[in-house]
Amino acid sequence: KMVTRIVDLRSDTVTKPTETMRAAMANAEVDDDVLCSDPTALRLETEMARIMGKEGALFVPSGTMGNLISVLVHCEVRGSEVILGDNCHIHIYENGGISTLGGVHPRTVKNNEDGSMDVDLIEAAIRDPRLEICYPTTRLICLENSHANSGGRCLSVEYTDRVGELAKKHGLKLHIDGARIFNASVVLGVPVHRLVQAADSVSVCLSKGLGAPVGTVIVGSRTFIARAKILRKTLGGGMRQVGILCAAGLVALQENVAKLEGDHKRAKLLAEGLNKIKGLKVDVASVETNIVYFDILEGSNITGPKLCKIVGEHGILLMPESLSRIRLVIHHQISVSDVQHTLSCIQQAVTGGPTENGDV
Repeated sequence: KMVTRIVDLRSDTVTKPTETMRAAMANAEVDDDVLCSDPTALRLETEMARIMGKEGALFVPSGTMGNLISVLVHCEVRGSEVILGDNCHIHIYENGGISTLGGVHPRTVKNNEDGSMDVDLIEAAIRDPRLEICYPTTRLICLENSHANSGGRCLSVEYTDRVGELAKKHGLKLHIDGARIFNASVVLGVPVHRLVQAADSVSVCLSKGLGAPVGTVIVGSRTFIARAKILRKTLGGGMRQVGILCAAGLVALQENVAKLEGDHKRAKLLAEGLNKIKGLKVDVASVETNIVYFDILEGSNITGPKLCKIVGEHGILLMPESLSRIRLVIHHQISVSDVQHTLSCIQQAVTGGPTENGDV
């Protein structure tokens, strides 16, 4: 049958630019950004630096490049070591770029269920500089907020400050992968600049919940940004009339940050609904932002990939994590009605029976 309704829950990266964004992109004032003269890029960078409470900012094509540049600026010397979570995005999903391109050694510390790492374990992972004949040199700690693989859990300002103090005590830098930092700020009720105050650098994604089509902005000190700009060029990220993309980023900051709270409410609604379906389990209390994981209980006659295939035929797009675990992500283009439609389709696929609200 023809699917007329698509509900795309694979990620918050699937958002389409709004009409306002498309208009801003069409009318963007542009120049050559590699020559540091694109006015719209400069406006976006200035605005992001102000919001994040840092001296400077730099627009880059992707979150992966933003994190890579940040790590390489802090770990200029090959053979440096970075301490990061064993379940964090930089370590798992970014092609091992810090090692392959930067000669930076990852030293993992176990991520707790809430996305944090125990501060004493971080400290224990710092190499003793007196044994540098054997060890790489620890130069950087990375945090991720919100923490995607932990289900979008948020790191508190107190925790981040503690890690920042530890970094200072040992002469290390702190980078925050803030792909969804605005989500964390909204949930915690803490202004975003305060949430990243302890960090030497932060990467902020524009193309997830903020809904821009492309791009990430990294922020930090003036010297950090000056070095980042050179590395961006080295990595092929120096682009020309980039104001066309940055215009959408400015609209994202102006209009879409306010929509995140609604995303979180609809994620909670989705989690509660899924948890009521026989054969599924969701830790509803752990759903803090816009990411929901659910588990298919043992003894169910359906697997994750099979479930995704069945609901996919109804236009509902999901991301299977494993045979028994599925991830769903809410963004501002998913309505309450989309959530209810999704719950109905999943219920029918799992139980095989009619749905409670019978709208499939």
